[in-house]
Amino acid sequence: MTRVKTKLDDDLSSPWFYTVCTMGGMLSAGTTHLAITPLDVLKVNMQVNPLKYHSIPSGFSTLLREHGRSYLWRGWSGKLLGYGVQGGCRFGLYEYFKTLYSNVLPNHNRTSIYFLSSASAQVFADMALCPFEAIKVRVQTQPLFAKGLLDGFPRVYRSEGLAGFHRGLFPLWCRNLPFSMVMFSTFEQSVEFIYQKIIQKRKQDCSKAQQLGVTCLAGYTAGAVGTVISNPADVVLSSLYNNKAKNVLQAVRNIGFVGLFTRSLPVRITIVGPVITLQWFFYDAIKVLSGFPTSGGVRKPVDATKLSL
Repeated sequence: MTRVKTKLDDDLSSPWFYTVCTMGGMLSAGTTHLAITPLDVLKVNMQVNPLKYHSIPSGFSTLLREHGRSYLWRGWSGKLLGYGVQGGCRFGLYEYFKTLYSNVLPNHNRTSIYFLSSASAQVFADMALCPFEAIKVRVQTQPLFAKGLLDGFPRVYRSEGLAGFHRGLFPLWCRNLPFSMVMFSTFEQSVEFIYQKIIQKRKQDCSKAQQLGVTCLAGYTAGAVGTVISNPADVVLSSLYNNKAKNVLQAVRNIGFVGLFTRSLPVRITIVGPVITLQWFFYDAIKVLSGFPTSGGVRKPVDATKLSL
């Protein structure tokens, strides 16, 4: 039994494991974000022009009437590639940092490990996403700006230089760092709660289908909670990219305290809950197909003196 556990710990700290996690994160995040591009187009326009796009039904009606169906898919390449890169960094680095911090900080509680690991991973994930997000938001809200990444990147570079691609990095961190920390921690705690209080069985004693079902339940809970926490920064980000404000403080004053938490929140919950659920499902399905267990839990460091040969 000790040998089996030792081999599993080695496998879950191997380069192949982190490669699978990174590729799984890229595929799950890129494809799910691509699928909800029409909702994202509406969300961004609701944030930039709330008087014109004041609800989900009327907002879609206005976009279709003024721009046609094809407009709902503007920015699809930024969603696919940008969030694919972000997802690979977010999930792959989260697994790496979770193992690292579990070994370096063995006496810290699990919530601290989840927070530190997700925050560390998200810093790098947002640096990779930021250039794609800068183009995507402009493409979705400014019909004459560009058609996509190919013509959007050169235009931003000519007008703003390299700084234009990372103009929104700070508000992106403000949006995604709290979201990621809350999302991963809520997911991990939800997985533990479901197994202990609802199923009342150990994960290894459940079938793969049951484990993936737990992943979906925990994923939706994590997405819904994280959305409420991150909404203010998401609204500010859209305002900055569309020149509605020159800096974060001005954007906050223009939007108002209540608007930070309520503007576009219904459509964001509609988007983020299912998206995060599908991301976790695809991510864990890829891990299972690769021979690894589903996500959830911190592995304790193994004391070499207690291993039997």
